[in-house]
Amino acid sequence: MAALNVAQKILLANAAGGLKQLPAEGQPLEIQFTHTLYQDATGTAAALAFEKMGVDRVKTTSVIVVDHKTLQVGYIDGDDHRYLETFSKKYGCWFSRGGNGICHSVFLEDFAVPGKSVIGSDSHTTNAGGMGMLALGAGGTDVSFAMAGTSYKIEMPKVVQVNLTGALHPGVLAKDVILNVLKVIGIKGNKAICLEYTGPGLKSLNVTDRATICNMGTEAGVAFSIFPSDDITKAYLEGRKRANDFKPLAADAGATYSRTVEIDLSTLEPTIALYPRLKSMEPVSKHAGTPVDTVFIGSCTNSNYENLARVGELLRGKKVKVDTAIAPGSQAIARQLAAAGYIEIFYAAGVRVLENACSACIGQGFSPPSNGVMLSTANRNFEGRSGTESASVHLVSPVTAIAGAITGVITDPRTLFKGDLAIQHVPPVVDMGAYVAPLPPAEAAKVVMRYGPDIAPLPTLDPLPAKLAGEVLLKLGNEITTDHIQPAGKYLSLRSNADEYAKQATFVQVDKTFSTRAAAVRDAGNHGFIVAGDGYGMGSSREHAGLCPRILGIRAIVAKGFERIHLANLANFGILGLIFENPADLDRIQQGAKVSLDTSALESGQLKLVVAGLGDIPLKLAQGKEDIPMIRAGGALSLFASQMKAA
Repeated sequence: MAALNVAQKILLANAAGGLKQLPAEGQPLEIQFTHTLYQDATGTAAALAFEKMGVDRVKTTSVIVVDHKTLQVGYIDGDDHRYLETFSKKYGCWFSRGGNGICHSVFLEDFAVPGKSVIGSDSHTTNAGGMGMLALGAGGTDVSFAMAGTSYKIEMPKVVQVNLTGALHPGVLAKDVILNVLKVIGIKGNKAICLEYTGPGLKSLNVTDRATICNMGTEAGVAFSIFPSDDITKAYLEGRKRANDFKPLAADAGATYSRTVEIDLSTLEPTIALYPRLKSMEPVSKHAGTPVDTVFIGSCTNSNYENLARVGELLRGKKVKVDTAIAPGSQAIARQLAAAGYIEIFYAAGVRVLENACSACIGQGFSPPSNGVMLSTANRNFEGRSGTESASVHLVSPVTAIAGAITGVITDPRTLFKGDLAIQHVPPVVDMGAYVAPLPPAEAAKVVMRYGPDIAPLPTLDPLPAKLAGEVLLKLGNEITTDHIQPAGKYLSLRSNADEYAKQATFVQVDKTFSTRAAAVRDAGNHGFIVAGDGYGMGSSREHAGLCPRILGIRAIVAKGFERIHLANLANFGILGLIFENPADLDRIQQGAKVSLDTSALESGQLKLVVAGLGDIPLKLAQGKEDIPMIRAGGALSLFASQMKAA
């Protein structure tokens, strides 16, 4: 057998049907996932989809975590959490209540297993690649099908080697590593790629460092990232009292890669990703002295014990000069910080200690002031994501963030200490009693589901007509994110009622008239089209960015290029994803143009958009031919229902 790298080994081990040999790059590969993950912002809709499947119990190790919708202003979020808890009990899932931690943090701590696989309804599920796990984000419907035992199709990726040499200097953290990787590989054009980390520099990165790096690989659009499972992995699992979960995983001698990226850790310095959207990764020192208004230290990316302990060491005996908040990644991390005395240091320094949740990362509280400058340790800085559209949010490591809080200006953290930044070492906190464990089948069968008044059933979606006719409702540029399409923040509570979410929030940050105009075209019996540039649908896995436009009558999106997860979500809700054969044709189409499309020839992959006054514009189907039956049926659940009826 040919020598295999780590990514190839783990793909083969988790391939459906006992596959003996991997397909060629670019060819389809079916994965049978061992683990699944919901969070509460995407989980309610995904759980409703699972219920429609009629499966009596999950077939995977399934974990559901409350971490996004924790403000709970009014009844809606609390109702969603109660629903998800009863769902967990009925269908055999682990349930993590609000305050126990961020889904990726608790999953890494207590559920991630080297050599296994997880698919989660959050794009940063890739975090678990730091444990040597195949970890992918996807839309909630796809995760629900995986929970029901269905395999999931991916494209066999190219494996790019990121070879790490040297060691990080004090004050330079894993966040700086991934920002520099992103600087090298770019943030688009990587969707059929896996990043595999290798080299002697691995020994200077612990498991949570590795998770940080895998977490933000998502921002480059890669399918997943992975580290080997080695003695460092083993030590982490032993500390979590999960020694039996350890499995070594390393590349074979002679393993090959599609290309190699060299990163010398010893040459890296504190780095800042400037607002907006990771457009520019530059040395912090280049921007030293820029005033700062607020500082947020948290998110699934780097709110682990080691990072927050370093923050505590820099804060000893000091006071922050600007509004500063810290959100530990989990209750276990918060308790470990408390045992080491760091929580007291935070409070004494004037820091606000927030709940162990996503919070400011997704605009759920702690928004910066108008036109403010925020330093954040989150993984994204899309426009408006912080909850303040006029604010600039720059992404940095936790020690760079706290250096800015101490001085009131952007500061290279290395100027605030000499020598090493040693931290207090106390044992990790392990408490599986913090979860609601799966019930035995007999007890689960007695559970009564609890639905709040705002939890609306998923709509039944009609099949794709033989001809689409309507108008271009929006013309958009490049890099339209899921935050542009279906923003979170103050709209997050609406996700359990897709009709209302569609009406109030769809493209509201782009064009406040969109929902009204789209509904009028739909109600007149016509179809909505959207045209856009490259990178359409980048960002989160939120499937509402496909479902809500579909509710408003959008049946086709024509773009220069799509991001992986969003393209799959469009198919799941019966929306055609189409690519301009000639990208320059985007410039010819105007918003409001009357258009039509014959859908009878989808299987050919070659289509023509008829534009009034322009004639035919050639298109290609962006989705796979295997997606066509689902799109024709109106979406994944519509196809499933028809198949069940036929059986």
